Amino acid sequence: MQKIVNKISSSLKGTITIPADKSISHRAVMFSSLAKGKSIIKNFSKGQDPLSSLKVCQALGINAEFNGNLTITSDSKLSAPTSNLDCGNSGTTMRLMSGILASRDFSSVLIGDESLSKRPMKRVIEPLSLMGAEIISNDFKAPLKINGKNLHPINYTSKLASAQVKSCILLAGLNTDGKTSFTEPHISRNHTEIMLKYMGANISITENTELEPKTIEICGDISSAAYFIVAGLIVPNSKIILTNVGLNPTRTGILEVAKKMGANIEILDEKIVSGEVVGDIQISYSNLKSCTIEGDIIPRLIDELPVIAVLATQAEGTTIVKDAQDLRNKESDRIKAVVTELRKLGADIEETPDGFIINGKTSLNGDCEVETYHDHRLAMSLYVAGLICKKTISINGFEWVDISFPEFDKLFNSLIQ
Repeated sequence: MQKIVNKISSSLKGTITIPADKSISHRAVMFSSLAKGKSIIKNFSKGQDPLSSLKVCQALGINAEFNGNLTITSDSKLSAPTSNLDCGNSGTTMRLMSGILASRDFSSVLIGDESLSKRPMKRVIEPLSLMGAEIISNDFKAPLKINGKNLHPINYTSKLASAQVKSCILLAGLNTDGKTSFTEPHISRNHTEIMLKYMGANISITENTELEPKTIEICGDISSAAYFIVAGLIVPNSKIILTNVGLNPTRTGILEVAKKMGANIEILDEKIVSGEVVGDIQISYSNLKSCTIEGDIIPRLIDELPVIAVLATQAEGTTIVKDAQDLRNKESDRIKAVVTELRKLGADIEETPDGFIINGKTSLNGDCEVETYHDHRLAMSLYVAGLICKKTISINGFEWVDISFPEFDKLFNSLIQ
């Protein structure tokens, strides 16, 4: 599917509600599947990735019903699947389910689409193997055949700050006697710890732990909000409010960077919902200046870096992004893809081994076709860039946006004045 994007002739104005957080949606359906009884999930994400997690859990014997909310009924045991478990495009599904399945008394096979089958799984296979798991892979990539068995606890120190790896190990530890611990070089998103605690788990994972069924209300996804935040900051005369957005401190790196660049952003009505910090975000068009983005903030905005690159094209001075080499292991090599496609639009951007360097402020030209590389975040970032290009751009493969944000186009259209 090709998407045509034209420069906005006026501004972005209005209030919208950001759809459900995908990271929390994954965890809500998985953890509810491990709780004995009935759990109610309010505002479950309709993106394809969380739906992949739901389908995998259904294939493991849990009952799921949509009736306004999503109701999960489980005996907490899980059943042996009768066919391969298809994770679609979702790395979160494959990595977290590996931790859940490794300690079960049955065998299973996790598969994915062409893109997911190229993504690295050694980061979870290695620590699970240290716990005694038996996982057969294709050179540490999918498909993953998991022969479930009793595991033993470990104290694991990861070289990579990764919420997916951390969650995988903690989920394996839930069904393992003894103390399991995980240490990472920087703090990664902590939705797993928050939800486990909310559902009654012993978060130190000192023994085999049973989860309690709960009502879980899922807030809006700040990674989805990021595209509207950047658009509101770079489209002249814009002023928008995004409601019910998750403000977990492990995810708000984009807000910190934007404010460092001089952004006019205000947080309204902050509160706690199902253990998570939630609030409304007000964004106004701003004159921006460059900054350096590095170190321990990278895990807190790793998914937002493609659209932050768009933001940096409109900031005076040189913006440097480094320590972000894991961008090369996403749905695409996001460093190379971002640099290649933004250059087509006229951006002054240079690729580095672990990030990029952007000189601004740059007038983006457009009048070209750009590629998404089967990457939803790149597609949405290019859409935002297109809103300020002098001429029309055509985005090839825009259908990949549905992986995470099927409501994206409709919500943007509602703000265009």
